[in-house]
Amino acid sequence: MRFSSLGDVAMTVPVIQEFLQQNPDVELVYLSREKFKPLFENIPNLKFYPADLDRKHKGFLGLYQLSKELNSFQFDGIVDLHNVLRTNILRKFISAKKKSKLDKGRNERKELLKKEKKILKPIRSMPERYADVFRDLGFELELSHQLPENNTTKENAIGIAPFAMYEGKMYPIDKMRAIALKIAESGTNVYLFGGKAEANELESWEKLNPNIKSLAGKFSFSEELDLMRKIKLMVSMDSANMHLASLVGTKVVSIWGNTHPFMGFLGYGQSLDNVIQDETMKERPSSVFGKEPKGGKKLDYFEKISPEMIIKKIEKNL
Repeated sequence: MRFSSLGDVAMTVPVIQEFLQQNPDVELVYLSREKFKPLFENIPNLKFYPADLDRKHKGFLGLYQLSKELNSFQFDGIVDLHNVLRTNILRKFISAKKKSKLDKGRNERKELLKKEKKILKPIRSMPERYADVFRDLGFELELSHQLPENNTTKENAIGIAPFAMYEGKMYPIDKMRAIALKIAESGTNVYLFGGKAEANELESWEKLNPNIKSLAGKFSFSEELDLMRKIKLMVSMDSANMHLASLVGTKVVSIWGNTHPFMGFLGYGQSLDNVIQDETMKERPSSVFGKEPKGGKKLDYFEKISPEMIIKKIEKNL
């Protein structure tokens, strides 16, 4: 079970794939929202079960109805990769011999968020925490922490996903626009990834150079994943697009603001060498997911990260 967010659900996928490869006699039912189904296509021994949490399976009675549907599977075990109220209720309602839930590492995260005497060291990664839930049920699972093989013929193209949910995670848009233009002027195609809400902004970038193309609102989720598979490199914030690129075996240059890869959310198989962040800023990390505490001092996490630094890292990976 894992219902949100896109990035977190995407991070479970390589764990699921490697679990099933190492335990081929096991069949899994993955319970999540319908919109995440494309992430799990063509995985052997996996059935995706959509939960309609906004209508049919909404609220306490809806979860009870969902559990009645799921009990027909006669599960041997439940792997709760979310550990929130909704999944806690479902764990009680669904019959199974063994049940295990995610340890989110809240205490370790708090240590990284300290304002005084902060000790900056990596905590257990989220993929390993997901794997621990399977291990707790008695399964053997050794994660590779490698990008999946990608034998697709690569286009002379990169992807740029310039947006993030929170301001503290997002590199200044004018500087990112300048980076896109510089790469496009070198003859490399630049595909812009974003949602429908960002479509107008990204379409305005297309006018800067014919090598810049916006994908926002023009392709299905599955089609965007296919395009991501064909590019040489993805440039993104600490965002869902980093994790989606990881799923299709595409390298990512990731730019971090108020969050930090030591929190355990670096894309699966991605290299710390391709992380761009201000390592001199003592206040970082100031947030786990990017949301700043209310009333806190507003900081510029990207002041020392120039477009030239990012362009240099991109060129090194092409």
